[in-house]
Amino acid sequence: MRLPWWGVLCVILGGLPVAYLFDHFGNLALARPTLCSAGMVGVVIAMRWQLRRHAWFWITMAVVVCLHVPLILFVPWTNKWVPAIVIVPIAIADVYLMLAILSVVGEWVKRRTSLKAERR
Repeated sequence: MRLPWWGVLCVILGGLPVAYLFDHFGNLALARPTLCSAGMVGVVIAMRWQLRRHAWFWITMAVVVCLHVPLILFVPWTNKWVPAIVIVPIAIADVYLMLAILSVVGEWVKRRTSLKAERR
């Protein structure tokens, strides 16, 4: 996956208000994990875009986003520089976990749909 230059510019400009809001309310340390989580959710949505017409996909993604909120709020984050070698494996694990959740929910929905069809 690769963003064109204007896509990168939109991501940067879209992240600035988030950082400003966290700074304004005195908790700038939450800006980085919030933007990283939002980015990983966006990557997963882009990877599974073919499921966009299914309500279960959006409900599952909403639940995943809701699960990220306590993670962001209750983990003690730092304002100091953190090397990418530390952040990237955590982000990859987050993506894999979201993809696994989508896979399990997708199989569950498929099984329920086939059981309903058999009953008819």
